Amino acid sequence: MLTRVVRRVVIAPAVVLLAVLMWITLPLWLLGAAALSPLLPGRWRALRLAWIFVVYLTMEAVVLAVLLGLWLASGFGRRIRSPYYEGIHYDLVQGVMWVFFREAKRVLKLTILTDGPSPDAHPGVPILVACRHAGPGDSFTLIHALMHWYRREPRVVLKDTLAWDPVIDVLLRRIPASFISPDPAEGDDLESKIALLASGLDADDAFVIFPEGGNFTPERRQRAIDKLHRLGLDKMAARAEAMTNVLAPRPGGFIAALDAAPEADVVLVAHTGLDHLLTVGDIWRELPMDKRIVMRWWQVSRDEIPESREERIEWLFGWWEHIDAWIEDYDGHPT
Repeated sequence: MLTRVVRRVVIAPAVVLLAVLMWITLPLWLLGAAALSPLLPGRWRALRLAWIFVVYLTMEAVVLAVLLGLWLASGFGRRIRSPYYEGIHYDLVQGVMWVFFREAKRVLKLTILTDGPSPDAHPGVPILVACRHAGPGDSFTLIHALMHWYRREPRVVLKDTLAWDPVIDVLLRRIPASFISPDPAEGDDLESKIALLASGLDADDAFVIFPEGGNFTPERRQRAIDKLHRLGLDKMAARAEAMTNVLAPRPGGFIAALDAAPEADVVLVAHTGLDHLLTVGDIWRELPMDKRIVMRWWQVSRDEIPESREERIEWLFGWWEHIDAWIEDYDGHPT
């Protein structure tokens, strides 16, 4: 509770103040970035990234002001979670995503491609979206795709550390979303949170989960393999060792969502273009200049998904092996 007060009372006003100061001193920042650009790899790298930071910080400040206005208009928050205001907040998310990705694609020369059948191959049913997690920005790219290209209203499970961004903190507490801690001590409570969020999906909803539990790194991959060995799941550990591009999925949350939404189809999502960015140096050298992000979708009808827990774990591992093979093949033969 104390950390939420700090985010709302200290960090959010600080972001608005920083945005104002940035615009007051903007010519100096742009001149400095332009002067640095010839010294850095890439075409106008510093200047282009500086402009994206300006756009991001400006949007943060503007959205915080809009969110405050909506809170006041809703009777000091009394009606803020009503269907009417929920729809307004989803529209706000969609608008923010549209502006930011439009600028990112224009300034940073990003290209986002989708491969495979549309997730709406079976319209009129909710979907559970299980996505590979690797590199910065993949969750935002996925939400952008779901809202703009597939007209879905996402319900997202995300780490509680992301709540330190004041817009994410405020906005995602007004629409269906769940901040969870990766701390395994949460145990069943974590799965109950996921099940609650996945309940009551309608035909326009998309429940989003990242079964790996975190971005791919070699260290996390090895820890996941070691954990399977400690649990006596040596066959699963061997399968996880054979997957070199993804982490072994954690099935508990995904299965809880399946049980809570028995009418939903499942969409599996792989992507490439944002991976191999493991350190700050990697991000500075490669992200996100002149990148092509490819997202591959597979939709599985509910009647094709096994019923028992053991069969579902096997099914999920099989799909993660398929995703690993797709990434390996695509990275070796990009088109």
